[in-house]
Amino acid sequence: MDQPVATRHASFAEVYPFYLSEHSNRTCRRLHFLGSSLALVCLAMLVATAKPQYFLYGLLCGYGCAWIGHFRFEKNQPASFKRPLYSFMGDWVMYKDIWTGKIPF
Repeated sequence: MDQPVATRHASFAEVYPFYLSEHSNRTCRRLHFLGSSLALVCLAMLVATAKPQYFLYGLLCGYGCAWIGHFRFEKNQPASFKRPLYSFMGDWVMYKDIWTGKIPF
């Protein structure tokens, strides 16, 4: 029996289409986009102020928004629970793809 792409050891290029299928709900994607944007603001604040709490705020914004999107709207388990590195990479590629119009906002 074939395992889902997310559970096999695969390259990111093989995992990304599965990652996108786990983000088919528009509200979930928008919450990811919001969380990633807020995380970047927190990163900028960390650099500007050197206050380490902004790192924590960035994690809370990014993951908090994403997890709300998954549990409330997508009705699935966040990819960060299954493949944390590929999930993190997927978040930023999807963020770029939303900015460039490849994925609808």
